[in-house]
Amino acid sequence: MLRASVGGEKEVAGTGANVGEVLRDLAANHPATEAQLFSADGELNRYVNVYLNDEDVRVLDGLDTAVRDGDVLVILPAMAGGTS
Repeated sequence: MLRASVGGEKEVAGTGANVGEVLRDLAANHPATEAQLFSADGELNRYVNVYLNDEDVRVLDGLDTAVRDGDVLVILPAMAGGTS
């Protein structure tokens, strides 16, 4: 879902001391991702799941979760649908 907003790339690099800073860096470099990632109040959108090294950041410190060089963030927008 986000690939179209980042030029079709499967992986992109970001910088920051915590998850929120890395995601905001992503949004600064790829503005189309901002509305997909963040709600109007600046929090992570309800239907976006973010994992830091396979741990859901919501069970850690959310956007304040510290990141280190070499950590991997996975962003998975929730999807729903199907056929009848």
